[in-house]
Amino acid sequence: MSDKENAQAPSEDRRHARHELPDELRADVRLLGGLLGRVLTESVGPDLLDDVEKLRSLTIAAYSDPSPEAIAAAEELIETFSLQRAEEVARAFLCYFHLVNLAEEHHRVRVLRRREAEGETHGDSLEHAVAQLREEIGDEETTRRIQGLEFRPVLTAHPTEARRRAVAAAIRRITELLAERDTVALGGISLADNERRLTAEIDALWRTSPLRSSKPSPLDEVRTAMSTFDQTLFEVFPEVYRRFDQLLSGEDAGRVAPVVPPFVRLGTWIGADRDGNPNVTATITRQAAAIANEHVLIALEQVATRLGRSLTLDADTTPASPALDKLWKSQQVIAEELTADIAMRSPNEPYRRVLLVIARRISATLARNADLAYDKAEDLLADLLVVQGSLVEAGAPRAAYAELQQLIWQVQTFGFHLAEHEIRQHSQVHREEMQRLGDTVH
Repeated sequence: MSDKENAQAPSEDRRHARHELPDELRADVRLLGGLLGRVLTESVGPDLLDDVEKLRSLTIAAYSDPSPEAIAAAEELIETFSLQRAEEVARAFLCYFHLVNLAEEHHRVRVLRRREAEGETHGDSLEHAVAQLREEIGDEETTRRIQGLEFRPVLTAHPTEARRRAVAAAIRRITELLAERDTVALGGISLADNERRLTAEIDALWRTSPLRSSKPSPLDEVRTAMSTFDQTLFEVFPEVYRRFDQLLSGEDAGRVAPVVPPFVRLGTWIGADRDGNPNVTATITRQAAAIANEHVLIALEQVATRLGRSLTLDADTTPASPALDKLWKSQQVIAEELTADIAMRSPNEPYRRVLLVIARRISATLARNADLAYDKAEDLLADLLVVQGSLVEAGAPRAAYAELQQLIWQVQTFGFHLAEHEIRQHSQVHREEMQRLGDTVH
């Protein structure tokens, strides 16, 4: 081979890595990369795709052979770019990296789900951890220790995290469309439609500015964190509790009360960390707490409404307990018109009507409607436990410990405030305030 051929030939390590790349992941990257190439050609022209491919080949060669000559070849190409072309190429590479990263993450999920479906216990899985505990300390001690778990993750915002919410949302939608190709037997028109939607989302990702035009404010950072809550945390934590319940209760899971209490308590510094950040004031912290309160109440109301509409158990097959009857009567007292309307539409469905009123009370809590609002999350939890207890008494434990249990876990985990705001202040401020108080006393 000539020197040039040597520079462009992949190293043994790179050839090995390419060989080791799973076929499914390679196919996903090829698909997404091809669609990105189509978008670049349609939006700017084939010359942009040519420049991107040339630079990609040169950087691969420089990675394989980091000699001055190989690096210089890539630099020479870059020097020919106008400022606009350099920005276009950089954005194209950024989009490509986003797509490759999401393909890798999707493949990890794919592998984990496949292992689970096949009954394979992996070394870093929850199933393996519980099995190992049982082997080492026995079933009873394993349950006791898991019942004592406490997990307090804390949300933070870092200036190095510059990804916009719009970009993160586009990546999530592309991931969902990629997953659709795995979970649904697509073909013909359905496959073409999936590819059309993927192309449209990649086009939107390409056209969306990857960075904010202005520095994010503390409240911008709070809203970004809330998107993580809305899209992930609100659903994931109860799923973790459910997984523990299945591991510990076995075949009884979903038919008896869970043996593990919810053990996650979320914290946040965002909008509360005043250590060296003059933009975080008492007003900002109050607004941050209000935003968190709004998001969790909206989420709880949506679940309660969906559950109320679906829990259509008839009073003849699943009679209400005295406690549930008492709860319904108390609801009639505080919301006469609302309960009359719901009763008319659900005349013999005690669980449905009680839960629909509960949902409206959560909505009223968000609206600060004192006549109908809950005073605190514990009051909502008490009502939900009455519904659950009545279902158990009526011989419907599966309804009691299904989605209703999920809602109970969410209330227990997040309450009405979603997260504890961990307020931090610089020690110098404390010293100055103590000095001021001391001077006032004397």
